[in-house]
Amino acid sequence: MPFARVSQRISAIAESATLAVDAKAKALKAAGRPVIGFGAGEPDFPTPDYIVQAAIEAASQPRFHRYSPAGGLPELKKAIAEKTLRDSGYSVDPSQVLVTNGGKQAVYNTFATLVDPGDEVIVPSPFWTTYPEAIRLAGGVPVEVFAGPEQDYLVTVDQLEAAVTDRTKILLFVSPSNPTGAVYSPGQVAEIGKWAAAKGLWVVTDEIYEHLTYDGVPFTSIATAAPELGDKVVILNGVAKTYAMTGWRVGWMIGPADVIKAATNLQSHATSNVSNIMQIAALAAVSGPLTAVDEMKVAFDRRRKAIVAGLNAIEGVECPTPKGAFYVYADVRALLGKEFPTASGTATPQTSAELAALILDEVEVAVVPGEAFGPSGFLRLSYALGDDDLATGVQRLQDFLGKAQ
Repeated sequence: MPFARVSQRISAIAESATLAVDAKAKALKAAGRPVIGFGAGEPDFPTPDYIVQAAIEAASQPRFHRYSPAGGLPELKKAIAEKTLRDSGYSVDPSQVLVTNGGKQAVYNTFATLVDPGDEVIVPSPFWTTYPEAIRLAGGVPVEVFAGPEQDYLVTVDQLEAAVTDRTKILLFVSPSNPTGAVYSPGQVAEIGKWAAAKGLWVVTDEIYEHLTYDGVPFTSIATAAPELGDKVVILNGVAKTYAMTGWRVGWMIGPADVIKAATNLQSHATSNVSNIMQIAALAAVSGPLTAVDEMKVAFDRRRKAIVAGLNAIEGVECPTPKGAFYVYADVRALLGKEFPTASGTATPQTSAELAALILDEVEVAVVPGEAFGPSGFLRLSYALGDDDLATGVQRLQDFLGKAQ
């Protein structure tokens, strides 16, 4: 019997839709096309100078030219523990921290460490594209629980209860959310955490957007809101979004000592240590002030209001106002099945994936379709781009989508 060239496990992985859209937009731009990219969740600001300078200085030190502990530099692990207490109110020992190559490796390590084949993980939907793929790679089964715009994209305990089976091991919890920007209130976070604890579930919580909330809405860590969870909680985080460091690739996972030790063993074989230079840059970030993110938030807030107003001015588009992160999640179900004039005639998209492709082809605006995050019928737009590009892109969408018949 001939062997397949690529394993079934890897063949089953879907390409990251957000990165695919961003790559296509950047390729078209490089070819001279005036594409506006709302695809990638990437701040348009440079990494703060003091962080860059720390990396430059580290690069000249021979001790950082060598292997370092697979789990992370001790000084960075200590700083992450201190930062977690400061920002989440959650006290951990540095031995409970694993420094990873970006937030994605933290996600992969966590599910690889916790999940056995057949274990179910409840995944509130819309979800970030990587979560279900990482769960499946570990042999787990993602169980989607969808919350639409009518409930501000926030799942309820009743919905979670309906999804539990005797195979359920983990609840994934993300607030603020990618892709919707939804933020759970302190009361909702505590209620969900207490429910998970009563069910004996693990909670994996991604807190990478913790510093990006608006309108006075607080960030609430489920680890502190529901102390009943005890040692069955894993926190995922990183420097990418808070400090405009998406390309530096430093994230981390925090959890009970036995889980972190096992995940560190995995990482010792997968990648070994994160680049020492990047770790020193991350050390400068987490140890330093939050001035940079506060300045970015002013711009994000301005753009958030502008894009929500612009999208809601389009007939057939419903765009709730997000309370966190830097995304809007527009409901375009009313536009599907409508006829749009095109350069070559007309088109009638039946799915949000078809609509997103049409928008890119006709008006050179890159958006990510809802199929990447859950059900069809939605578009995710990141407003972490310049004000002028945002205004131009929204105007193009208004002009094109407004012609639907």
